[in-house]
Amino acid sequence: MQASTCYGHDNSYVADAVAAHPDRFTGVFSCDILAPDATGTLAQWMARGLTGLRLFTTGSTMPGQAGWLDDPRTFPAWQKAEHDGLPVCLQMTADGIPQLENVLQRFPGVRVVLDHLARPAQDDGPPYEAADRLWGLARFPGVYVKVTERNFVGARAGKATPETFFGRLVSEFGASRVAWGSNFPASERSLPELLTLAQEALSFLPESDREWIFSRTAQALYPALAHGR
Repeated sequence: MQASTCYGHDNSYVADAVAAHPDRFTGVFSCDILAPDATGTLAQWMARGLTGLRLFTTGSTMPGQAGWLDDPRTFPAWQKAEHDGLPVCLQMTADGIPQLENVLQRFPGVRVVLDHLARPAQDDGPPYEAADRLWGLARFPGVYVKVTERNFVGARAGKATPETFFGRLVSEFGASRVAWGSNFPASERSLPELLTLAQEALSFLPESDREWIFSRTAQALYPALAHGR
């Protein structure tokens, strides 16, 4: 996955890594979809074997929530992603959900993946009314969610528990639209520690649900992971 705040929209490192190990990796690239030539740039990176797009609208070097997700200048890129079946990973906060809803209504066939579940509040506990914007997205079949370290830690804060929070998440979206994301190496924990954290938090779920979350959902979004290249 392209580290947008490190290399901007130059995805060369990701593309080279995928080309060097196509039997192990596929790549998610970044692009300025406000640019007039955005669709050409999408085609360029897809031609290099990258199979997903990432849009970075918030983060440690970008506080707040950018307001351009539903800017009309982005529509050609959204249309191409919808047409080409290119999943779009979104680094965003819940404040951007109304803009995302506008996009999904205009491009109902596009698939989006919410990094960190769009950073919902969790500490209020069941029924997690503070995360209502997240639950509202479940009605869009193209919305997938990625659970990461911050969500697993958040599920043990305040009145939250893993069973009640992730139980509702799977109930709302279905396990086939939930994927585990390691957030490695951005997180301080090692990769084995991050995996253990996730496995322990989700151990109450049926094995079939865990199989989707830890592998099959990612393979559905990025078929190269399941079938090789």
